[in-house]
Amino acid sequence: MNPPNHVYIALGSNKGDRLKHLQNAVDLIFKEIGKVTIIAKVYNTPAFGFEGNDFLNTCLYVETDFSAEDVLNKLLQIETKLGRTRTTSETYESRTIDLDILLYNDEVINSKHLKVPHPELQNRKFVLYPLHDIASKLKHPVLKKTIAELSKACQDKSDIEAIKIWLKNPTKQFNFSNQNYIAIEGNIGAGKTSLAHKIAHDFNAKLILERFADNPFLPKFYEEPQRYAFTLEMSFLADRYQQISDDLSQLDLFKDFMVSDYDIYKSLIFSKITLPEDEFKLYRKLFYLMYKDIAKPDLYVYLYQNTERLQENIKKRGRDYEQNIDNDYLEKINSGYLEFLKNQSELNVKIIDVSEKDFVKYRSDYLWLLNEICNA
Repeated sequence: MNPPNHVYIALGSNKGDRLKHLQNAVDLIFKEIGKVTIIAKVYNTPAFGFEGNDFLNTCLYVETDFSAEDVLNKLLQIETKLGRTRTTSETYESRTIDLDILLYNDEVINSKHLKVPHPELQNRKFVLYPLHDIASKLKHPVLKKTIAELSKACQDKSDIEAIKIWLKNPTKQFNFSNQNYIAIEGNIGAGKTSLAHKIAHDFNAKLILERFADNPFLPKFYEEPQRYAFTLEMSFLADRYQQISDDLSQLDLFKDFMVSDYDIYKSLIFSKITLPEDEFKLYRKLFYLMYKDIAKPDLYVYLYQNTERLQENIKKRGRDYEQNIDNDYLEKINSGYLEFLKNQSELNVKIIDVSEKDFVKYRSDYLWLLNEICNA
């Protein structure tokens, strides 16, 4: 997955319930744009450039998949939702909410509708103070000075005061504190790896990914299933056992929990489909000898996708050796998983139908899915 873009956003309000407008803006930025990583203190400052009520101002650091132009458009839409009506006049005026992009990665943008870094950033205390709280060492890509240096040199003489009320980070609504290990499972093309990546990044989890791409027997199996089925399944079993044993035993003090894009039990599900009965019985004996020593996930999430969506996703990601997988094989895998989960008593299982969702493309679908997982 591509790394997220880093954007710093200034928020201000001097009309109506100022604090409520700021909190609503933070919530909508999280919902529409991306992960709210850090929120600065809230500062009370006088109106700048016109006579009016004092402002409450703050800054956010947000990680997003959207371009700078898309972020700008979404911020304008959020302003509209919160009652802001922008005018063509360049004069300053009171407003329920004011949202500005200050910095976007280390890019310099000079288009008709967007200028980044914000051209007045270095001249305004009400921007520099909260930005200093969360990014003092960040360097201005044009002026080549840190935010700390710009704050010290700023000529703005306005009074500014930090208030003793903090805005709430909406990320905190998703609580993974009760989980030490979450396994994300699903059929081929269900999106388990994408989801594991997103959760690991957004919630400081150790990421455990199946190293399927390193298996030399996988392309051969898709070409000659009967010849390579047993070799493939034994190879997968050995690799999965070794990898997950190593990963689960290595404590990472800087991560809050672990999330994987597979559970070792998938070996038994796939082997039952691919192997003849006599080979499967032998394989099952070997599997249970290994399985009893493996730590079980605290939460087992199964992403269900219908066969049509699975085929769309398989085609989209474009792995050559997967392009000829037929519907019957995918349906057998789904049936195998659901049969296993139906009779499962050891695991805390959550089955989520994502056939009508695209949690990679649409942030609203991703947040819906997080809510389903956290309420398991």
